[in-house]
Amino acid sequence: MNTKSRGYLLVVVLMCAFALTIYGAYSPARKAQKQQIVCIKFKKGVESAAVEQHMNGFAALKAEIPQVVGYTSGKTILPNKAAAEYDVVHYITFQTEADIKKFENSPAYQQFVKENSANWSKKLIVNADIRS
Repeated sequence: MNTKSRGYLLVVVLMCAFALTIYGAYSPARKAQKQQIVCIKFKKGVESAAVEQHMNGFAALKAEIPQVVGYTSGKTILPNKAAAEYDVVHYITFQTEADIKKFENSPAYQQFVKENSANWSKKLIVNADIRS
């Protein structure tokens, strides 16, 4: 193979690599089919630092557990400063029910529960199908 052919081949290879990179960046993400909603009520007197540690720790699970397709969370809001039944809500999305089980049984999630559950007065988990 001569130098000119190698140059053309290199250009073609680089263009293909670039095209694959662009395709990967803009291809649709994995579609979520299932959702788990986790509601947490903290015990009275739990410091705000412990609540923030809880929120950050739960959010970090998305990067640690590959079955998680998406994650959002928030603190509950009620009109007129009414007492909320739960303080925070986590929304985790998955592709399958089996992925939910893998998430719940993962060492990372089990460690999170072990480190944080002493601060919880109650927890509610709701699993649901996602409809568009």
